[in-house]
Amino acid sequence: MSGGLNPAWLTDFSDNHPHKEKRTMSITRKISAALVAAGLAMSPAYAQDARIIVVSHGQQNDPFWSIVNNGVQAGAKDANVEVQYRAPATFDMVEMAKLIDNAVASKPDGIVVSFPDASALGKSVQNAIRRGIPVISMNSGSDEYHKYGISAHVGQTEYEAGEGGGKRMKAAGVTKALCVNHEVGNVALDLRCEGFAKGLEGSVEVIDTGGNDPTSVRTAVSAKLNADPSINGILALGPLSALPTLRALKEGGMLGKVKLASFDLASDTLEAVRDGEMEFLIDQQPFLQGYLPVVMLAQSKKYAVMPAGVVMTGPGFVTKDNAAKVIQLSAQGYR
Repeated sequence: MSGGLNPAWLTDFSDNHPHKEKRTMSITRKISAALVAAGLAMSPAYAQDARIIVVSHGQQNDPFWSIVNNGVQAGAKDANVEVQYRAPATFDMVEMAKLIDNAVASKPDGIVVSFPDASALGKSVQNAIRRGIPVISMNSGSDEYHKYGISAHVGQTEYEAGEGGGKRMKAAGVTKALCVNHEVGNVALDLRCEGFAKGLEGSVEVIDTGGNDPTSVRTAVSAKLNADPSINGILALGPLSALPTLRALKEGGMLGKVKLASFDLASDTLEAVRDGEMEFLIDQQPFLQGYLPVVMLAQSKKYAVMPAGVVMTGPGFVTKDNAAKVIQLSAQGYR
């Protein structure tokens, strides 16, 4: 290979050499020059190939979004890009739009957004695209992203995921169910409940818990179950509503009588599926939802390539049969 190192540079370099310091500097400069000429120089940690900003509607203290962030950071490392992860303190579309606007103003090489409310976020996203900043949506927005010029979407189609859950619940004997929605107005979650009703082909009532407060969720679910003993199934839309729902079933002596399933994974819900306390979990692989958009934007900048349409990461289903394996991967931050 041309431009290699000359071993002679390293001769006559003992600790007792009278000009050791000067020769050290000279040799260092020569080695650096030779590495550059040979194409072997390592980029310093701060010399990333691109800067990407991720803005999500979910917070990193949520078990689901912590996995998304793990994927983001892994993608940044593998693609050698700088990534900044931002989210509002709560589910707040006005604040999220501001975060996107701030991201656009900083002129990054790409932006990744979750897209739970196109009417609230569309203007900010289109502003980024008009300024030549590519945008990829992830997690939510599979039915809206293309209308706003977003390059691609990484995630699952929410209606179909809910429909799949409904079909599984029907097969398990559920005829009347609750859909516990902790973010009514989040289009993705609303679609999950709609799809669930279609797949179940039975009666589904949506509970608006007004957020993820465990006490509020448990109280709302308990009240519905006490008022209507014919309810025999519940679908939660995430771990933070699934766990208090599971507690409500246990406290009310209805565990086993009312079948419970949930979207997304957490250690406690995975253990509940393994132990037969929950029917299944609908897995959209959040690690990939964080990882893939970062890598896609990095490759877009390098090679002007971009997948088209929806890059599907789900739905998959975690049942008692495969829960133990998924628990192992969850402990490592991948599932």
